Amino acid sequence: MEAFLFSTGFVALAEIGDKTQLLALLLAARFKRPIPIIAGIFVATVLNHALAGSLGSWLTALVPADIMRWVLGGSFLAMAVWLLIPDSIDDEDTRLQDKLGVFGATVIAFFLAEMGDKTQIATVALAARFDSLMGVVMGTTAGMMLANVPAVLLGEAAAKRIPVKWVHGCAALLFAVLGVVVLSGVQLGFMG
Repeated sequence: MEAFLFSTGFVALAEIGDKTQLLALLLAARFKRPIPIIAGIFVATVLNHALAGSLGSWLTALVPADIMRWVLGGSFLAMAVWLLIPDSIDDEDTRLQDKLGVFGATVIAFFLAEMGDKTQIATVALAARFDSLMGVVMGTTAGMMLANVPAVLLGEAAAKRIPVKWVHGCAALLFAVLGVVVLSGVQLGFMG
């Protein structure tokens, strides 16, 4: 349960203002069909994060614990810095609708947008940190949905009211603290 809750909170914060949230806003504005967009986001996220989480679990089994601590600590610190860099999307990401329909276009666009994205990298790191692949994938997926479903349903007007810089700053601080904790070797209740 700790892996689920931790992953959900981190990804929900990290996703605010992220390019996939911007993509959700763009898809909602363009297609005006929230149900297939939300379903597409869910499918793309589960697939992408299951692959990322599996990579993180595999790395944990492969890399010695002492080295993994440095890799994870450095990854979390890098995520903290990356969260402070604004994202943008290409209009090209939404042009698949003509061939694949709204659901198919959303699945492909979101899956590709998540490749190498902050939340995918965070999923790899979280799966390497927690011994619960399912908890991490479910948590990161829940975090993505918490951030993106309101973007689809409420549209751009609501997104403009969220203080994105403040949210990114808080998420960056959380990732930085986690990185320092991991590097220092301190064991906290949720890190155990």
